[in-house]
Amino acid sequence: MIVKQYLMFILYSLCASVFKGILGQIPITQNVTVVEGAIANMTCRVDYNDNTSLQWSNPAQQTLFFGDKKALRDHRIELVRASSQELTIRINDVSLSDEGLYTCSLFTMPVRTTKAFLTVLGVPGRPEITGFTKPAMEGDVVTLTCTTSGSKPAATIRWFRNDKEVQGTKEVNATGKSFTVRSSLQFQVDKRDDGVAYTCSVEHVSLSKPYMTTEVLEVHYAPHLEITHSLIIPQEGQYFKLECVSIGNPIPEPVEWSKDGGELPDIERMIVEGRELTITTLNKTDNGTYRCEASNHLGSSSAEYILFVYDPNALGQHGPDHALIGGVVAVVVFITLCLIIVLGRYLARHKGTYLTHEAKGAEDAPDADTAIINAEGNHVHAEEKKEYFI
Repeated sequence: MIVKQYLMFILYSLCASVFKGILGQIPITQNVTVVEGAIANMTCRVDYNDNTSLQWSNPAQQTLFFGDKKALRDHRIELVRASSQELTIRINDVSLSDEGLYTCSLFTMPVRTTKAFLTVLGVPGRPEITGFTKPAMEGDVVTLTCTTSGSKPAATIRWFRNDKEVQGTKEVNATGKSFTVRSSLQFQVDKRDDGVAYTCSVEHVSLSKPYMTTEVLEVHYAPHLEITHSLIIPQEGQYFKLECVSIGNPIPEPVEWSKDGGELPDIERMIVEGRELTITTLNKTDNGTYRCEASNHLGSSSAEYILFVYDPNALGQHGPDHALIGGVVAVVVFITLCLIIVLGRYLARHKGTYLTHEAKGAEDAPDADTAIINAEGNHVHAEEKKEYFI
C-alpha cells in the first residue's frame, strides 16, 4: 500500500513538471501602438525554455531575427536583447507599411507561436484653409474649406467663428493606408463678418494638442455716417465740435462738410480737420443744418445735424416756475386724500351691510315669537361669520 502511494506521488510529480514545462514554453507577447516615425519595441518571452530558439517574423512572414541572428536586411530593425527566455527587437522610424500582425515562434516540437499586432498611427498634416479670396463684398456667398492629409485613423475637424463653434460638412477620402479629411463652411457675408476669425482645428489621437489655422475675413461694404456733438445746449461764445463718425470698408473718405446746402460761411471760425468740424466761438449766425458726406467704391452716405445757438442771458432768466410746481403738488395731495376717504367709507359700509344681512330673518316671521327665535339664531351665525377689516 505504501509502495503504491509512493508510485502515485512520483507519477503526479512527473505529470505536473511536464504540464508546467508545456505551459512555460508558450511565447508571451503584447500588442504595440506607436506614432508614425517613432520607435516600436517588440518583445517575446517564455517562462521555461530548454535551449530552443525564439524567432520574430513580420506580417509578410519574413523572418526578422532568429535568436540573435538578423535575417532581414532592413537597417531600421535592430536587436535589443536575445536570450533563451526573451527576444526583443526594435523597429526604428516606423512607417504605416510596418503595421500588421507579427509572429513570435518557439521552435519546440511542435512549434509554438504567438501573435502581436503593431498599430501605427498616421499623424495628420498641418491644416490649410482654401476658397476665400480677399476681399469679399457684402452679400457674397463664401465657402471655406479646411484640408488635412496623412491621418490614420481619420482626423476630426472642428470650426470656430471667433470663439464659438460652428458646424461644417465633412468629407473623408482614403489614400493608401492614410486618410485625407476635408470640412467646408458656406455662408453669406455681411458687414458683421468683417474682421471675424474662422479657425480650423484638427484633432487626432496622435496629437498632444490640436493643429490650428485661422482665416480672418475682410468684407467690403457701403458706408454709414453719424454726427456726434460736444455740447448738449450750445451757447453763444462757446467752443463747439462736430464729428462725422463713419462706418464702412474701405473707410469712406474724404469727409466733406457743408451748411444749409452750401459751403461753410466762416472758414476762420469753422475749422475742418479730417472728420471733425470745430467752431471756435459760437454766435447766432451759426444756426442752421450741418451736413457731412463721404463715400467708398460701394456707395456714399451722409448725416445731418441742426444747430441752434442759445443766448446764455436768456437761459438764465427762465428759472423754474415755482407757482406751477406748487399747484401740481397740491392737486396730487388732494386726489390722494379723496381716494383714502372714499376707500374708508366703502370698507365701513361693506362691513355693516354684511352683518345686517346676517341678522335678517325677523321681517318674514309670521308672529313675534318666531321673529325672536329667528333673530337669535341669525345672531349666533353672525358672530361666527364676522369679518374684521384692519
